[in-house]
Amino acid sequence: MVKTYSQLYLDARKAIMATEDMQSAGMLARQLLCHVSGKTQEQVISDRELYASEEICQQMESLTKRLIDGEPLAYILGEWEFYGLPLYVDKNVLIPRDDTCAVAALAIQKAQFLGQGPRILDLCTGSGCIGLAVASRIKDARVTLADISKEALAVAKKNITRNHLSGRVSVIQADALQKPSAFLGKFDMIVSNPPYITAQEMQELPHSVSDFEPHLALFGGEDGLDFYRAIAKNYAQALKPGGYLCFEFGMGQGDGVCRILEENQYTILEQTRDYNDIERAVIAQLNRKED
Repeated sequence: MVKTYSQLYLDARKAIMATEDMQSAGMLARQLLCHVSGKTQEQVISDRELYASEEICQQMESLTKRLIDGEPLAYILGEWEFYGLPLYVDKNVLIPRDDTCAVAALAIQKAQFLGQGPRILDLCTGSGCIGLAVASRIKDARVTLADISKEALAVAKKNITRNHLSGRVSVIQADALQKPSAFLGKFDMIVSNPPYITAQEMQELPHSVSDFEPHLALFGGEDGLDFYRAIAKNYAQALKPGGYLCFEFGMGQGDGVCRILEENQYTILEQTRDYNDIERAVIAQLNRKED
């Protein structure tokens, strides 16, 4: 049965109100309708009394059901925005969150003073959001996106191309829990948003996260700090003398992460908070001399 664009919007909003308030349901319904129709919000409004095709009506019904069933909007749309960049996302990568803007901003701030053509490694890159944000702001930076997941790297490659950064950004498969290959070379800065969810927290994740987002990118060991220990210890050899390590961490993990950094001969330079005023990121400088 075909419907007008207005009917499609109202039906979707009503259905979504089973799980959301009216304002949120209206916003989500508009986003879905724009996605399936390929129209802007303005076009949808101006065409509201026109009938949509049967295919659009079926897609709208299908996507609305997926949303009600708890699937995150970003996976339904297949894209998300981070730091002003349009990014492809799928179930092989975490959805970039506003929280992560804190570590991206910290890395960008320091990268401005790293000299000409700095080399920067985004470790546990996922969609590539942090490294691409840095590359988009630091116009001569050479950025490497690294992840253990080949599927995540495939997404990161799409995002490099989508944001026209192929000339300065590359990808490589690397395990953050192991010592890096000498092939990587030396970097002026390593930035990472590693898995940091504790074993207990993994049991308490909301349905929209636990059933849809990749556990490989979430679980950070019993206390959530396994990746920080491994990266601080092993990846020092991939930093130039006096190089910088910039981490995102979870709520309440700041003291533990800073302690790990100091135990591995890093000096804490700055800690910063996210949009919700929660301590979220740290940057430290390596004191260790080259072996």
